[in-house]
Amino acid sequence: MTTSGTALITGASSGIGAVYADRLARRGYDLVLVARNQERLDALAAKLAEQTGRTVDVLVADLGKPEGVAAVEQELRTNSALTLLVNNAGIGALGPLLETDVDLAQRIIELNVTALTRLNYAVAPQFVARGAGAVINIASVVGVVPEMLNGVYGASKSYVLALTQSMHKELADQGVQVQAVLPGATATDFWAIAGNPVENLPETMVMSAQDMVDAALAGFDQGELVTIPALQDVTQWEALESARQTLAPNLSVTTPAARYRTPVTAS
Repeated sequence: MTTSGTALITGASSGIGAVYADRLARRGYDLVLVARNQERLDALAAKLAEQTGRTVDVLVADLGKPEGVAAVEQELRTNSALTLLVNNAGIGALGPLLETDVDLAQRIIELNVTALTRLNYAVAPQFVARGAGAVINIASVVGVVPEMLNGVYGASKSYVLALTQSMHKELADQGVQVQAVLPGATATDFWAIAGNPVENLPETMVMSAQDMVDAALAGFDQGELVTIPALQDVTQWEALESARQTLAPNLSVTTPAARYRTPVTAS
């Protein structure tokens, strides 16, 4: 049986991660499924192995804890069959700053930012040395509009987007493909865990996890750096990117802007 290599997927026991596992197995990838829940992982691994004939291994690890991150880092550094990393594990919050416990904010940063960063650092050298490999980082549309939900959650996803853009600039010429996926509201247990079940959201703004992943993989196949599955008019994103690139060369010069050099007169 031919193989596309091995994909390691974090947060793989349910929701978006489980759909990625299904789709990638059917595309010919062997899998390493990472999550905290041994029972769910074993059940999913057994089902996918039976349905697809792929080799499906599980790695039980809590990426909110240093020892869990270290275990996955070790797998990424030593598994020479790996060809794809899907950084999907994450948590969020919905409430405003003053109503969000700071310990929850810290956990968001540890999982969405710190763990994701360490896993990218762990796998990138292997892919560069081989001249091939891919990373999919699951961000969110709140990475572009952080005002929509909790600010720490939005900021963590802005970080994922920025890191992915930087990785693309550094690694694309070395054979490494990277993609940031920016889902909108998706029908998973994320919402219930964050305190507002998805059933409370308007139906018109919620996409199924299956449709979201299928769209994201279509973007991956097209070589997109940033994929926003819900965005109907891609020229809107292109206009934002064009404005950002136009802005870039004007952000660091020797003299302050004229508006900051106008004398302030006392009234």
